Amino acid sequence: MKKVIFKVTYPNGKIYIGKDLTNSINYFGSADSRVIALDFSDEERRDFTIRREILWESTTATNQETSRVEVQLIREWQSNNPAVGYNRWPRFKPVPAPSHEGTSRQPPDESTASLIRAPRPSKQ
Repeated sequence: MKKVIFKVTYPNGKIYIGKDLTNSINYFGSADSRVIALDFSDEERRDFTIRREILWESTTATNQETSRVEVQLIREWQSNNPAVGYNRWPRFKPVPAPSHEGTSRQPPDESTASLIRAPRPSKQ
């Protein structure tokens, strides 16, 4: 049976990453509805479209391997960061910005900041 890891994108741009061990077309994960509801007014909830994209799939991975990839993707996409998404596990740990104090190196200005790729979160 095919196992998938998917990303759900909500109208506000926030995301949720989940796994489905049965590849059901009608499964959208187990994000906390109460948390999502806080981000939308009654009017916004009247016409609500979400998108589900498959990020990873396998017919040979074990359930344990699928869970490991799910956590890896949650961290990579930072969907556990409340500003980015609705995953609440694993708990988001912000990484402090590096200090440039006491060095001659200056932080990038806006013209070059878009050229610098943000580092991926470390694997724990």
